[in-house]
Amino acid sequence: MTRRAFLAIAALLLLPPLGQAQAPAPSLSVREAHEAAQAGRVVLVDIRTPEEWADTGLPEGAIRLDMEGAGFEARLAGVKLDNPGKTIALICRTGNRSSSLQRKLAGRGWRDVVDVRGGLLGNPRDKGWLSENLPVKAYP
Repeated sequence: MTRRAFLAIAALLLLPPLGQAQAPAPSLSVREAHEAAQAGRVVLVDIRTPEEWADTGLPEGAIRLDMEGAGFEARLAGVKLDNPGKTIALICRTGNRSSSLQRKLAGRGWRDVVDVRGGLLGNPRDKGWLSENLPVKAYP
């Protein structure tokens, strides 16, 4: 078998079947996330960088956990262990990184992790934390 044929077959095997849409990541709107955090049902985890925290502040009550930092997943596991029975709600700038990370973690067997749609700044589909005038705290 030629290398080209092998690569073509491998690519087809790795692609999802045609017509099968990828299931959306479990998610909350920013308002739903805020209300759930206030009620103690979720732990809000801001996965942005320190530079982003400095630019916009942090959602009130959020735990800072830079997803680009060393040992991120181990530290996130620590947050989960410290908050048994609570869902982890991931928030980023616009919802792209948090959605992608939620799917990645789900693929590794993580449960009770949701994406916060729209993030801090919002996107064309979802309002953001700031545009909803939800509370923020300054980053030192």
